[in-house]
Amino acid sequence: MRRDKIETHAIFPKTMTTKTLFEKIRDGEIPAAILHRDELCLAFRDISPQAPVHVLVVPNKPIPRVGLAEAADETVLGHLLLIAAEIARKEGIAESGYRLVINNGPDGGEAVPHLHVHLLGGRKLHWPPG
Repeated sequence: MRRDKIETHAIFPKTMTTKTLFEKIRDGEIPAAILHRDELCLAFRDISPQAPVHVLVVPNKPIPRVGLAEAADETVLGHLLLIAAEIARKEGIAESGYRLVINNGPDGGEAVPHLHVHLLGGRKLHWPPG
């Protein structure tokens, strides 16, 4: 192995990671319209809404996607759904209906590698979604 490669690896170890967009929002580095915050998750309005109500519910722990969640994440996964339902009630869409979406992987529509639940409502949502 060339010496410059060894030095680069020593300076930038493989364990070094960059924060996801959602971690930056969680940490206040990027502004967001926050609707809920607690010890397990954060909920905020999507900056590119696909419905009149489009909220993202994101775990504070950076789980890359639901397919990579572990048994230890069970509590936070359930919490995300309960918070989404609570926000739906507060937003006035619980009675008329709403959709919860979790994208997993590129073909599933995942754009940010940090698990998140989309809460969509405020209009008639069609099936299949597209």
